[in-house]
Amino acid sequence: MKRSLVFALLLPAAAWAQPDTTGVRQRLETLLLENLLPFWYPGTVDQQAGGYAFNHDVAGKWQGPSPKALVTQARAVWFFSRLYNSPYGKPEHREAARHGFAFLRDRMWDSEYGGFYWEVSEKGTQATKPDKHLYAQGFGLYALAEYIRASQDPQAKQLAGELFHLLETRAYDRRFGGYREFFARDWGEAQSCSYMGGSAEHKLMNTHLHLMEPFTTYYQVQPDSLIRERLLQLIQVQSNAVVRKDLGLCTDRYTPDWTPLRGPWFDRVSYGHDVENVWLLIEAVGAASLAQGPFMDLYRTLFANALKYGFDQEQGGFYDSGPFSAPADRRAKVWWVQAEGLVAALYLYRLTGAEAYWQVFLQTLGWIEHYQVDRQGGDWHATIAEDGRPEGDKAGPWKGPYHNGRALLECLRLLDGLKGGEG
Repeated sequence: MKRSLVFALLLPAAAWAQPDTTGVRQRLETLLLENLLPFWYPGTVDQQAGGYAFNHDVAGKWQGPSPKALVTQARAVWFFSRLYNSPYGKPEHREAARHGFAFLRDRMWDSEYGGFYWEVSEKGTQATKPDKHLYAQGFGLYALAEYIRASQDPQAKQLAGELFHLLETRAYDRRFGGYREFFARDWGEAQSCSYMGGSAEHKLMNTHLHLMEPFTTYYQVQPDSLIRERLLQLIQVQSNAVVRKDLGLCTDRYTPDWTPLRGPWFDRVSYGHDVENVWLLIEAVGAASLAQGPFMDLYRTLFANALKYGFDQEQGGFYDSGPFSAPADRRAKVWWVQAEGLVAALYLYRLTGAEAYWQVFLQTLGWIEHYQVDRQGGDWHATIAEDGRPEGDKAGPWKGPYHNGRALLECLRLLDGLKGGEG
């Protein structure tokens, strides 16, 4: 089965008959409207302290007040804005987005030096982690851009412009391309290890992936030539600099001149990031009005490597990570990896018509429905261990409604682009 699926990706689309997608839309809508959304709305909208309350254990039980991280606060603003901008949106979802935007603007934005704090106290009265990392700044811009679509709020437009200017003047690397990532609160040299681990000098594939993502949306709502120029460079980074072309995969950490770091800790592939890179590149290339054709070999290659070494051919779903050119050795299944694999497979099916991508999509959806989804507590389990046990908090500084909420909305949108919405 494994060998045939990988081989099938190399065949022309004409060799495959289009499948019938009857019922798939209903399955996706059920996951969105009956499983995911009831967990996150309205219960996590923090009406007392502001922003969103994300501190729930593995079963979805609230664990009490906690600091609020920019990554998940911004992702939630993005999700509620994106939900409102979809056919499933309601006025209350835009209000939930506005509620979160107010917290970003009033409590997480550094009024003295600009940019967002990494983390603040529960009520936002103190910056508990005040330094500036571009991974989180990118999600701040992503939230603002999607919220602008939902609201046309002039304050959001102004804040997005200020943030883009800061990234341009403080972080853009004019010598080697891409962005320097970690700074002190005042945008000076950081005196501590990066919030993303390792040296403050490192450039991460992960960070640049999540800069390309907001730049794609921001360019769509603010079609400025400089934004497009930076988006084009991020496309170059994600399609070239972070790709180990001799292996057909991406790695995460680089020196400032894009030399890959080597060694056992670095010589690994994250299947989730590779498949996420595929579909976010497709979106970025489309937003920049470039042709997809020159990138198709890269899309196929990255996805094929993840499928060959990191996909569960028996039960469906993608494993966490593994060494180069060898089967996955971290075989837990993480919620966000399944979400990104779901979108990437459907996007590639839509682009190519190759049935093998459709089969990966169906297998991944099946895994999610049967194992990743928490039928009792709501939403998806953060991690399913190799022995089948659910692990990890349901909501916290890294887990909100973004990855799986986005995946369901994107897949429903992609189905509309298939023939008659039925395959």
